[in-house]
Amino acid sequence: MLETTAPIVVIGAGQAGLAAASKLRDLGHAGPLTLVGDEPEPPYQRPPLSKAYLLGEMARERLFLRPSAFYAERDLTLLTGRNATEIRRDERQVMLSDGSALPYQHLLLATGARPRLLPGPDLQGVLVMRSLADADRLAEAVRPGLRLLVIGGGYIGLEAAATAVKLGLQVTLVEAAPRILGRVAAVETSDYFRELHRAHGVDLREGVGLAHLTEAAGRVTGAVLTDGSHLPADLVVVGIGVLPNIELAQAAGLTCDNGISVDAYCRSSDPAIFAAGDCASFPWRNQRIRLESVGNAIDQAEVAATNMLGESCEYQAKPWFWSDQFDVKLQIAGLCGRHDRVVTRAGAGAGRSHWYFHGDRLEAVDAMNDPRVFMVAKRVLEGDRPVDAAFIADPANDLRALLAS
Repeated sequence: MLETTAPIVVIGAGQAGLAAASKLRDLGHAGPLTLVGDEPEPPYQRPPLSKAYLLGEMARERLFLRPSAFYAERDLTLLTGRNATEIRRDERQVMLSDGSALPYQHLLLATGARPRLLPGPDLQGVLVMRSLADADRLAEAVRPGLRLLVIGGGYIGLEAAATAVKLGLQVTLVEAAPRILGRVAAVETSDYFRELHRAHGVDLREGVGLAHLTEAAGRVTGAVLTDGSHLPADLVVVGIGVLPNIELAQAAGLTCDNGISVDAYCRSSDPAIFAAGDCASFPWRNQRIRLESVGNAIDQAEVAATNMLGESCEYQAKPWFWSDQFDVKLQIAGLCGRHDRVVTRAGAGAGRSHWYFHGDRLEAVDAMNDPRVFMVAKRVLEGDRPVDAAFIADPANDLRALLAS
């Protein structure tokens, strides 16, 4: 059992970092607790940045996860605008960019992820969407009528396109793969969102990638695509995925594999160092995965915090995600990677859902504007309950019966 007065340091002041720090205090840790963030702001929500915040529907203050008084009330030292530059494992110290050193008994790495960038020089007008600063830059740049090119047809790119249309921009989205959402969803879900975006005026092009951007005086003017076509553009948003921030861990000699490798207890290859959130890869159903979601960040961080105090609590991941595009709320339960069959169920009104099966086992569900189906599906997956595909396909059947079996 860790002494409740031992110093703990958390690197990364996002959802995972704050969740861990809060949980440590809830569990009775009374020692020095320091939360280090490289951004100037206190911990804030990222999901609204590309939607409500960019649309002007959410004030900046509402983004922050806790009021400023929270940190003093919980005796939590919050250091913003500082990078962790080195982990000295033998000395159990973290060195910061301001030259200071933080001693630790246990250390949590919640360093998150960063956007993948395009190769080549930085150009004005080429933007990404990850941080509050990114959202502010985009908000300053957008004006009705401007031509926006979105590169990438995953959820990041699709959400950016949907918001830009609402702001009055002319939007083109290009995806190099044969279809949008190709890595994360079935053909049926890709078809649904392709139709949705085109119905709202997005020029959506699949199977064609970016050859290179064009520029004048250091500012982007357009793009040449791999099919030889040229697209003029006033702005470009790059949404081609993220990379886990593992450099600090790698430099310290920690094992990394698509993230900082942790065991079922969120512990890294150094038993004094834990990791959680977007930066951590962990064992799940005989494979190693890394999840990028608010739910995972919070749940995994709380398990890590519990184990830092000497418990042996396994992290049982329950993958779920959401995406808001135009008037559609997509809610996802589970992971669809192993599916070999998809069953579509019509829902109430415009709602519908896609159920992913691998053999007879339910793997995941995509629910579009169907929150009741999502909640049932989430519970079914968490309980690993048997599911009859024919029962799912008939909209006359009450899905709540699945919870009684």
